[in-house]
Amino acid sequence: MEQAFKRTQILTNHLLQSSPSSQTLSSNACLSYSPPELSENYAFDIKDMRKLIDRHNLEERDWLFGLMKQSKLFNPKVRGGKVFVSPDYNQSMEQQREMTLKRIEYLLEKGAFKGWLTEKGEDIEMRKFAGFEVCSIYDHSLFTKLGVHFFLWGGAIQFFGTKYHHDKWLRDTENYSIKGCFAMTELGHGSNVRGLETVTTYDSNTGEFVINMPCESAQKYWIGGAANHATHTVVFSQLHINGTNQGVHAFIVQIRDADGNICPNIRIVDCGHKIGLNGVDNGRIWFDNVRVPRENLLNSVADVSPDGKYLSSIENPDQRFAAFMAPLTVGRVNIAISSVYQSKVALATSIRYALTRRAFSLKQNEPEVLLLDYPSHQRRLFPLVAKTYAMSFAANYLKMLYVKRTPQSNKIIHIVSSSFKATFTWNNMQILQECREACGGQGLKTENRVGQLKGEYDVQSTFEGDNLILMQQVSKALFAEYMAAQKRNKVFKGLGLEHMNKPCPVIPLQLTSTTLRCSQFQMDALCLRERDLLNRFVADVSKCKAKGESNEQAFMMCYELAQDLGKAFSDRAIFQTFVDAETTLPAGSLKDVLGTLRSLYALICIEDVSFLQYGYLSVDNGANVRREITKLCTELRPHALALVSSFGIPDAFLGPIAFNWIEANAWSSV
Repeated sequence: MEQAFKRTQILTNHLLQSSPSSQTLSSNACLSYSPPELSENYAFDIKDMRKLIDRHNLEERDWLFGLMKQSKLFNPKVRGGKVFVSPDYNQSMEQQREMTLKRIEYLLEKGAFKGWLTEKGEDIEMRKFAGFEVCSIYDHSLFTKLGVHFFLWGGAIQFFGTKYHHDKWLRDTENYSIKGCFAMTELGHGSNVRGLETVTTYDSNTGEFVINMPCESAQKYWIGGAANHATHTVVFSQLHINGTNQGVHAFIVQIRDADGNICPNIRIVDCGHKIGLNGVDNGRIWFDNVRVPRENLLNSVADVSPDGKYLSSIENPDQRFAAFMAPLTVGRVNIAISSVYQSKVALATSIRYALTRRAFSLKQNEPEVLLLDYPSHQRRLFPLVAKTYAMSFAANYLKMLYVKRTPQSNKIIHIVSSSFKATFTWNNMQILQECREACGGQGLKTENRVGQLKGEYDVQSTFEGDNLILMQQVSKALFAEYMAAQKRNKVFKGLGLEHMNKPCPVIPLQLTSTTLRCSQFQMDALCLRERDLLNRFVADVSKCKAKGESNEQAFMMCYELAQDLGKAFSDRAIFQTFVDAETTLPAGSLKDVLGTLRSLYALICIEDVSFLQYGYLSVDNGANVRREITKLCTELRPHALALVSSFGIPDAFLGPIAFNWIEANAWSSV
C-alpha cells in the first residue's frame, strides 16, 4: 500500500504542478546524464557471476567481440562519446546480404572458425557454441548464415555422412570454399518432414540418383544461402527404390558452379524481403531431373548398392527415421541458446536506461524519479531478469547434454531441446516487447537495438519446429514415459520425472513469505503441477482412445492439456538447473542475490494462471504470491546494474540509450 500511495502522490503532484492556478511558472534546470556506476554499488563480483552464467570459453568470446569492434565491416558509429557496433538496417536487402558475407569472410581470415568441422571433442563443440553466441549478439543474420553453413550443411555431412563424405567435404566447408545450405523445408511441408514431396529415384544403369519435384508444393522454401551465395545443398527427399518408398533421405547436390552460375536443371528464386533477417539470402529451389552420383547419398543410416538394392541395418522405418533425424537437434539447441543472449541485450539496455532516465517528481522542486525506482517499472523488468538468468543456466545444461550425447540419450536431447527451444524463444519475444515498451519512444529507434531485435528474432518461434508442435511432442513423450512405466510396473527414471515416484506434494493452506522463498516448496509446487497435468493428460487421452479414437486423434483432442503439460515440464526442468547452479556456490553475497533471483523465477512460474485454473493455489495464496514477487523486485533494485553487467556484453554491443543518451542525441552528434 505504501508503494501504491507513493506512486499516487507523484502523479498528484505532477498534475497539481501542471495547473495554471497553482503557482507561477518558472524555468527548470536542464537534465544531465549521470552514469549509474557513480550511484550504484556492486554487492557481488560481476566477473564471478559472468563465469557462472556464461560458464565456458570467456576468453574466446572476448577475443571475438574484439575482432568485431576493430573492423569497419561491423559498422562502428560514435554516439555520445562511445563507439557502438550493429548492422546498418537502412541498407537495402542486397547490401545487407553482401555485408553478412564479408563479415563471415573477415572472421574466417582471422581464424574464428578454425577446427569447427575438422576437429572433434567437447572442447571444440563448446568453443563453437561460444562463437555462435557472440555472433548472435551482433546480428541474427550473421548467426543464421553461419548456422546454416556449419551446423546444418556441415552437421548433415558429419552426422549423416561417412568417412568418404567427411574427407571430401568437411575441410572445404570449414574453409568456406564450399558454401552450403540445407534444403529440407518445402512450400507444402515444414514441421512434417515425413510428408516431404520431393522424390528421388535410382538409375542403376548410370549409378546416379535422380531428384524431381512432382508438384509446386514440393519446391524447397526458405532455404538460407540459396538465393545468392550457396554452392551446394543437402536435399531432403523421399527415396523410391524399385517402386517402394523408403522414406526421407539426404543427398548432396551442387547448385552453382565455380563462377556462381546456377547448375543445369535447377531453378532458384529469391524469397524476397522479410520482417527481419534480411542479411540472409533465403531462396526457393526447384529440381527437375537433377542427377547426382550414388556416392552423394549421405549413407550413415541407409545405403543403396550399385545394382539398386536398398540397404539398412535398421529395418523398422519409424526407428530408421528417428535415427536419421536425431542429429538435427543441434539446430534447436542453437536457437534456444541464441534467444537467451538477445534477452540479455534488451535487458542490459533497458535497465541501464531506466537507471538514468527520470520522470515526474515526488515533491515540488525535487528531482524527478528514476524510472527504475518506480515499483511498476521494477515489476515489469526484474521478473524478466530472473527469467533470463534461469534460461542461462538451462542453456548451459542443454549444451552439456548435447556435447556429451550418446545414442541412448538422443531421445532425452530431443525432448529437452524441443521444450527449451519453445520456451526460450517465446520468453525472448515477451522480453523484447516489454523492454521495447520500457524504453518508451527510444525503444523504436533501430540504433537502440531493442525494437529491431523483435523483427529479427520473431522467426525463431517457428523455424526448426513450430513452438506449439514442439510442446505437443514433449507432452507425447511424457505420455509415452508414463505408459511405459505403468506397463513395466517400474519407477519413473529420467527427464526429471523421478518426483513421480514420491508422495504427491501438498501446498500449505497459508503461504507465508518464508515458505514462498523456500526452494523445496518452490520445487514441490512445480512438481505438483507437472504431476497432476501428466495424470490428467494420460486420463483424457485414454478416455478418447477408449471411445475408438486413434492415438493421433486422441492427442489432437487434448491439445490444451498438452500445451499446459509442456509448459509445466519446461518450467520445472529450467528451475532445476537454477537450483543446481545455486548449490555450487559457497555462502556469500553472490549466492544470496542468486537465491533472490531463484525465488523470483519460481514465483513468476507459480503465478501462472494454471495454478489457479487447476486448483493448486487458492485465490488468497495467489495474492500472497503476487505480493511476494513485488517484495523480491524491491530487494533486487540495489543489484540492478550488477545483474545486467554480469551478462558480459561489451558496451559497444548495446544501444546508445544504455549510456549517455542525452549526448547521443545532441545536435553535435547529428
